[in-house]
Amino acid sequence: MRRVAIASIIVLALLISLAACSSPMPTVNDGGSEGARPLRIVATTSIVADVVTQVAGEHASVTTLLPLGADPHAFAPSPRDLATLHEADAIMANGAGLEEFLEGYLASAGQDVPVIYLSEGITLRAFGEHDDEGEQPGDVHEDGDPHTWTSPLNVMVFARNAADALAALDPANAEAYHANADAYVAALEELDRWIQAQIDTVPAENRVLVSDHDVFGYYADRYGLEQLGAIVPAFSSAAQPSARELADLQTAMRERGVQVVFVGTSANPNLAERVAADLGIQVVVLYTGSLGEAGSGAETYIDYMRYNTTAIVQALR
Repeated sequence: MRRVAIASIIVLALLISLAACSSPMPTVNDGGSEGARPLRIVATTSIVADVVTQVAGEHASVTTLLPLGADPHAFAPSPRDLATLHEADAIMANGAGLEEFLEGYLASAGQDVPVIYLSEGITLRAFGEHDDEGEQPGDVHEDGDPHTWTSPLNVMVFARNAADALAALDPANAEAYHANADAYVAALEELDRWIQAQIDTVPAENRVLVSDHDVFGYYADRYGLEQLGAIVPAFSSAAQPSARELADLQTAMRERGVQVVFVGTSANPNLAERVAADLGIQVVVLYTGSLGEAGSGAETYIDYMRYNTTAIVQALR
């Protein structure tokens, strides 16, 4: 069994290196557009799916692997999900260690479907960048903070990477993919300006975030907020805090006069609610690893960022 495990690790390393290499991907539609079928793309999360859909337009069918509201840190694919992955022309993922289940699947299945990690090229935040304590124990993401999408600047990189990958798969529609990416980047630039204007209305001393886990680092860095801490002091919601970590966080929150804890819709709120009850403060729910259901106001990435920013600003004021 040990030999099998070692072999699986070797296969995984080879597959990831192949997916990340700069050699051209096999094309699906390399001729004229007449009679060509749309690309079949599987996106891991609803956020990735929305970005890919904006870039692909009518030239690809995009299927989302994780259901709305699912926690990407804890997702386990079903046999049907694995069949969907196998039938895709390409798999598009956040990367940066977020989709641990995907890497395990590739290792065990010998899958030859191209995998495009949209966060490729983004400089990842190291754990503990928001404080002076350095790396803390219990974090399962050794490569850095995987929550890259919380800054629109990073999603601009997503869009460019998606366009390049789609163009390589479908050269006949390369111009359309890049034009769509340009238009989407322009919308993200407008979103970035809007978010900063909203954050600027919060008094400087109130621009402090405490969340269920370390999910808002890129957002905080971009817009001048301080991440004081997290209920689970790790990049993964699957980690567990110690009693001392919780006590230290509560002390810091009292000293800073923190009045709100932000909890993601895909996270277990129990610990955050307990901390909030102990301190007599409120819990505000945000969308983190997933877009919202129809009618939620967070159905697209841009809507999601506007929804969260509005909730954060209202709570911090």
